[in-house]
Amino acid sequence: MTGGRRRAELFVEEERDGRLAARTTGDERLMLVDFLAAQRTTLELKCTGLDAELAQRSVAPSTLSLLGLVRHLADVERRWFRRVLAGEEAPPLYGSDSDPDHDFDGAVPEPAVIAAAWQAWRTEVAFADRFVADAPGLDMEGDDGWRGTVSLRWVLIHMIEEYARHNGHADLLRERIDGAIGV
Repeated sequence: MTGGRRRAELFVEEERDGRLAARTTGDERLMLVDFLAAQRTTLELKCTGLDAELAQRSVAPSTLSLLGLVRHLADVERRWFRRVLAGEEAPPLYGSDSDPDHDFDGAVPEPAVIAAAWQAWRTEVAFADRFVADAPGLDMEGDDGWRGTVSLRWVLIHMIEEYARHNGHADLLRERIDGAIGV
């Protein structure tokens, strides 16, 4: 039972929802940045008001959790912006060859783990935002062992896609945790 709310309603009141400020016309870079920011904000909203519940694997048999998504997306941000585009030596924060799903599997309901995940995610998002703002253009390129040569434009589109996909997971996880629904 959803308590009379439609799934298509906003997750929070319109006045508190910064996602609605995205541009609908104008410069391509700014529009991509706005869309990515809205997807990032959606992830944060889906996690709002939760503590240890963030680590619940609430859609069995999946091992996904909201905390695992935060950790995973911190590593995704790090990979594309630091390693691929900026060319930094920046090993994954969570996964490894011997434990590739540690971003999800290591998401345990401990306050220090939760705080570290949010700090890592915010650090990587801040780096990405600075990098995009300072980049000479969307056509700048980086080399990736998986995709080959990629442009900043491609990375931004891929990041929007990545967040959108995982925000769908977040919708289901959050609803199962406490019944909260909304876009």
